Amino acid sequence: MSDPFFTPISGFDLPRFAGVATFMRLPHVDFDHPRFGEVEIGLIGAPWDGGTTNRPGPRHGPRQLRDMSTMIRAQNGATGIRPFEAAKCADLGDVAPNPADLMDSLQRMERFYDRVKAAGIRPLTGGGDHLCTLPILRALAKDAPVGMVHFDSHTDLYHSYFDGTMYTHGTPFRRAVEEGLLDPLRVVMIGIRGTAYDNEDRDFAESVGIRVIPIEEFHKRGVDDVMAEAREIAGTGDTYVSYDIDFVDPAFAPGTGTPEIGGPNSFQAVEVVRGLKGVNIVGADLVEVSPPFDAAGGTAYLGASIMFELLCVMTN
Repeated sequence: MSDPFFTPISGFDLPRFAGVATFMRLPHVDFDHPRFGEVEIGLIGAPWDGGTTNRPGPRHGPRQLRDMSTMIRAQNGATGIRPFEAAKCADLGDVAPNPADLMDSLQRMERFYDRVKAAGIRPLTGGGDHLCTLPILRALAKDAPVGMVHFDSHTDLYHSYFDGTMYTHGTPFRRAVEEGLLDPLRVVMIGIRGTAYDNEDRDFAESVGIRVIPIEEFHKRGVDDVMAEAREIAGTGDTYVSYDIDFVDPAFAPGTGTPEIGGPNSFQAVEVVRGLKGVNIVGADLVEVSPPFDAAGGTAYLGASIMFELLCVMTN
């Protein structure tokens, strides 16, 4: 029987437009809360976009994701999974970044996730831009590199921007490989597309053994076949899942800073997550939701729905 404390507030008990918005209406449990040590999966906001190089706004993503996530209910309509009964979940609040200092923000985030890992909590993060994933990996992969399943329209494997700027939302996974946080032979990047500056990122991926599945191949093969390969690449070891909302076609997710045409629809967006069943997920994130480009919240609702699907596979 599930613990009532860790059970989300039902829309039958309090209307969804009322109350304080937390991720999926879960209890807010910070580090000092007496029940912090019982949490098994912590939903976390990373309100920071210091790595953005063009259109800013993902720093506001976690707040809108929380608001739209009040629509999430207790049971997955397709799989029947009831994640809030399968694991003790809570909203751990936000990482507190320093919006004036990129390097300090990276350190603050790493320290936050160090504490989450030390407590034995698996993090599910709502970003924030994609550079947020780097300090999370620094915390989770301190002992050994992890594999990664990465949904995105960009590889984020570039060496640097603007003649030597090493930390942007286009570089996190280059740094993660260099720092030994990722096992490149257990990394798969799905949905890559769009115009490019050059082939540097693809060449780097090939040189270290990262599997890149371009969107053309994704559409040709279909979700089931692609995800079967993704599960094979991830294997049985610890694996991180990073999901950039711009993986989805901008017709369904316009609220992001770097949209690319030709992506999957909103149904395929959740299908790929269901295809992660059986993967040993030690943490996951949904990043790059930018409310200024979709004030109505449709992108954030899709993002919250993807987070729920991630939660389901993390508890199943």
